[in-house]
Amino acid sequence: MMANWNNRVLYTGITNNLERRVYEHKNKIIKGFTSKYNVNKLVYYECASSVVSAIEKEKQIKGWKRSKKEALVYEQNPDWEDLSKGF
Repeated sequence: MMANWNNRVLYTGITNNLERRVYEHKNKIIKGFTSKYNVNKLVYYECASSVVSAIEKEKQIKGWKRSKKEALVYEQNPDWEDLSKGF
């Protein structure tokens, strides 16, 4: 899950290469939602055992209310730090 600078905009997606995908978002390589709303901070991620389970989890999270998404981030990243800084 990624957020913009003040955490008001959230984006959920899947990828098979997290470092590459975060780089694409940060550098606005792919035009769309994340480039339009300056979503470039990785605030939550998890690994999946298969593409199917990743897609299922993505759909599940996308169906949640914002408060539940925020709770998920707070649980693992209470300060909403950019987790990609270590890449």
